[in-house]
Amino acid sequence: MKALVYTAPSTVVFRNEPPPKTVSEEVLVKVDAVGICGSDLHAYLGHDSRRVPPIILGHEVSGTVVEGPNPGSKTVINPLITCGSCDDCLDGRTNLCENRQLIGMNRPGAFADLISIPATNLVNIPDSISSVDLAMTEPAAVSLHAVRLADRVLARPISEGSALVIGGGVIGLFCVYFLRDYGCTEITLTETNPLRRKTVEDTQTCKVIDVEKHSVESKRYDAVFDAVGIKVTRETSIDAVKNGGVVLHLGLGSAKGGMDARSMTLSEITFIGAYTYTAYDFVAAARKIANGAIQPLNWVDERPLSDGAAAFQELIDGRVASPKIILRP
Repeated sequence: MKALVYTAPSTVVFRNEPPPKTVSEEVLVKVDAVGICGSDLHAYLGHDSRRVPPIILGHEVSGTVVEGPNPGSKTVINPLITCGSCDDCLDGRTNLCENRQLIGMNRPGAFADLISIPATNLVNIPDSISSVDLAMTEPAAVSLHAVRLADRVLARPISEGSALVIGGGVIGLFCVYFLRDYGCTEITLTETNPLRRKTVEDTQTCKVIDVEKHSVESKRYDAVFDAVGIKVTRETSIDAVKNGGVVLHLGLGSAKGGMDARSMTLSEITFIGAYTYTAYDFVAAARKIANGAIQPLNWVDERPLSDGAAAFQELIDGRVASPKIILRP
């Protein structure tokens, strides 16, 4: 089969690879569409020691079952493989399973013609739904999980408050979509890349500002979603959130800096690290996309898998207007 293989820092190669072999209780899926995630970019740059080359990256994937139950059916893959028996799994917090694996990290990913996956990780969807839309289920689930966490912690429902989203990538934009779905109408998004900023503005879903020209108002927002995760965005989050508000930290840009614990304590700010999604979040996100509740999705940049190397470099260079590039094998 053909695959896009991460072979060394800043290098992905489109080449022939042996097809995957299914083991007990796994199915073989033909990849129809797969997104490039920010974590794939970190790996590409050599910044993720968990992804050791050579490896096939990619975990935002929809496809068609080739071998296994319901062959020929359209499906979206939950890329988090969990044990199902630890305390966290039994408690419904599958994203915290200490034995979890992720395709494209601990096992071959989806930048390929075919992928093998446990049958329990498939979410079957009507054939009428776009494979490209379905491939965005994984980032959508990340954002849905964060919005659910915020709504659970806030003193009043998020529909009665205001929200700031930092970062106009796909996670940030899906945060906006799910905040709207939860009834929040006062939403501001910040983005420094003018191409991305224009794309978000065109969705007409929220107020968009350029923080290099307009500062974020202090103590203004009930909930802040940091979809970037670097020192300056953490500082902005803590400064922008109201007393008693909540900061949802989704981005994994860098690990250090930006945490003023004294200020957070005096203002009784809740800081939550929101990691991936539960199995329920994933299914709920897939259903939201399938029934058209999360719109518009017309900003996706589709490219052939064979052009993956160029797509990676354009993303690194900041030359992509779309929040998401989807590769098609």
